[in-house]
Amino acid sequence: MAKTGTDQKVEALANVGLFTVCNQRELKEMARLCTSLSVDEGFVLATEGGSGRECFVIADGTALVTIGGEPVGVVGPGECVGEMALLDRGPRTATVVAQTPMTLYVLSAHEFHTMLGLSPGIATKVAASVARRLRAYETTRPH
Repeated sequence: MAKTGTDQKVEALANVGLFTVCNQRELKEMARLCTSLSVDEGFVLATEGGSGRECFVIADGTALVTIGGEPVGVVGPGECVGEMALLDRGPRTATVVAQTPMTLYVLSAHEFHTMLGLSPGIATKVAASVARRLRAYETTRPH
């Protein structure tokens, strides 16, 4: 029996680090919330200072993160990009550009907040991801 598009999305989401805490029911609900998107190298996921209307969960590929035009890191599979602007409704804190072709799961602000409510584990992992990035950024910048 062939897998449906939803089954493939659930399987892919199960392999994303942020979602390893989810059960099958939660994964199916997330698959319903997320829109799959494939982008080419050079695609701009977020622009520093811009408004945040969505976030991206990276399933495959890598993207360069810059702040003030300076590279500050690379993000890849299992990481979420753009969630900070959705969490606090502030402007984007960095520019993120695909370095390779990427497979992404896109969530609008409403879908993102719905996803956080599906499982306390997801909210915890998103918070830890944000904290790791802030900590890494702070170690490269003097106070």
